[in-house]
Amino acid sequence: MNENSEKTLPSWLPLVIGSLLVIQFAGLGAWQVSRGMEKRATQYMYQDESSFSAWRDGAEVRPYQRLKVEGQFDSEHQIVLENIILHSRYGYYVITPLILAEDAPVLLVNRGWIEKPREGLDHSLLDLPTESMTIRGRVGALPKAGYKMGEAVTASASWPKYAVYPSAEEVAASLGRDVQSFVLLMDHEEELGFYRHWVPTEFGPGKHFGYALQWFSMGAVLAGLLIWNYRRKRFDS
Repeated sequence: MNENSEKTLPSWLPLVIGSLLVIQFAGLGAWQVSRGMEKRATQYMYQDESSFSAWRDGAEVRPYQRLKVEGQFDSEHQIVLENIILHSRYGYYVITPLILAEDAPVLLVNRGWIEKPREGLDHSLLDLPTESMTIRGRVGALPKAGYKMGEAVTASASWPKYAVYPSAEEVAASLGRDVQSFVLLMDHEEELGFYRHWVPTEFGPGKHFGYALQWFSMGAVLAGLLIWNYRRKRFDS
């Protein structure tokens, strides 16, 4: 065997690899279209101007549904979410438990955003009435971070507690009682909240559709090159 002979790749290998890439590009494009449709549906739900529906413990909800809930705020056990950036400024979200009934999980209410002051947050701003009341808002969730390190909720025994992107389970552990599966985003017309600018997402469906077009275009160009190369080799042989 001649050690100097060149080893050539099978002629069919580029076609197979190229075909796999075309399939992958098409799959990525289809996924982006699917995500775009989900975001569009979410925006439609958010834009729904239906009236506020009375909600009771155990009733099913849909994302961004308008609800009105009766309960008593637990102002002694509030969570202050740190590192919330709004309009390029750092601040806090104030999360206050709403007691629906003694045997029911509490409903976490996001009362809005406070800009971070230089001298520290004045906790008296968080004070609330003690009587039962009706609160209006939309169905939402706790904000999430792509990556976080360390404990989500401070281990201090004092309240309010400060937290960085905690999960519902971590908040429940700090409160020592179960919480509802959603967070009520307090309506901007409610008087007991702070700055509220609730939007479903800044990354709208249009960007997903744009990325889908890019993936489909890349797949179409690669498929065209594969076909052209195959036909050229066939005619040359």
